Amino acid sequence: MHPTAPTRRFDLIAFDWDGTLYDSTAIIVRCIQAAVRDVGGTVPDDCAAAYVIGMSLHQALAHAAPDVPPERYPQLGERYRHHYRLHHDNLSLFDGVLPLLDALKARGHLLAVATGKSRRGLDEALDSVELRGVFDTSRTADETAGKPDPRMLHELMAETGVAPARTLMIGDTTHDLLMAQRAGCASLGVSYGAHTIEAFGALAPLHVAHSVADLAAWLAAHG
Repeated sequence: MHPTAPTRRFDLIAFDWDGTLYDSTAIIVRCIQAAVRDVGGTVPDDCAAAYVIGMSLHQALAHAAPDVPPERYPQLGERYRHHYRLHHDNLSLFDGVLPLLDALKARGHLLAVATGKSRRGLDEALDSVELRGVFDTSRTADETAGKPDPRMLHELMAETGVAPARTLMIGDTTHDLLMAQRAGCASLGVSYGAHTIEAFGALAPLHVAHSVADLAAWLAAHG
């Protein structure tokens, strides 16, 4: 057994991707707005577009563009993917993410990704930042139920054999924290992504980190 294992509070740490590890919130907001504009819908403001980050793509776009008829959702999704691809090379991990993940692995934590992205989208992102093999497992919205349904976390826990009491979900949206609550897991919020800290209160995260450095310090002391 890893020598520090008895001091760990959590065995499995599941991260959201966009806005938590990956600095993509502002670009996703712009891509949602551009996609809605392309199909003739009412363009959501920044707050409304940011709110849907973390949901599955069609769920997010339907929420962000309620006046776009369902038969146009495939076109809406394609326009979003078009705009996102144009910016893909401009995206990167937040500063400090790589040392954070390395430290958690060294402590013996299992690491997972629980994301609203598609499998193809997550795999492309992992390849672009050379993180293939760092995470022990992952789930994407097209493989299971989208957030805040708890199924994504249930599947990750079942695969790794970790109980809810030993699982921590980390994310930048209320969708992440509500999913954790419904799965019986603890959660930790980050304020530098899509949703504001004021939205997190009722979901009782253990901590809200204001930077990756803050996140790393809390996990080192309490994770």
